Amino acid sequence: MLLATDADWIHEDVDAALTEGDTTVRRVRRGADVLPAIKEAEPDLVVLDLQIGNMGGMAVCMAIRLEESADRLPHIPVLMLLDRDADLFLARRSHADGWLVKPLDAFRLRRAGEALLSGGEWFEREQVGSSMGVSDAPDPG
Repeated sequence: MLLATDADWIHEDVDAALTEGDTTVRRVRRGADVLPAIKEAEPDLVVLDLQIGNMGGMAVCMAIRLEESADRLPHIPVLMLLDRDADLFLARRSHADGWLVKPLDAFRLRRAGEALLSGGEWFEREQVGSSMGVSDAPDPG
């Protein structure tokens, strides 16, 4: 797994929640380092912090999707870590496979990671059509 964040506490939370068995978390601190790290390590999952220096998670996710659309990368699930509910728009626009809104906890990180690794999606705090998503929105029916 590849994590892109410049915040040590996020690295610690993600590492503690998602590292087990033969799973390891490789970290990069700059958005510009994500594509080279993907090509080198071929991770099963990429976790992007929305705020990563001068190339944030949205731009990185869009760059990953561009590389995939040009057949220069296979599809890699991307989980975005958002700062607030208003950032849902950014995650949607970047075509992330899932997102969580901070503050993080191990249970939510683990569930989101498992969903994405099994080919599903994980959307938090939004009504979605996917059965894999989580919604904090009231049931309209």
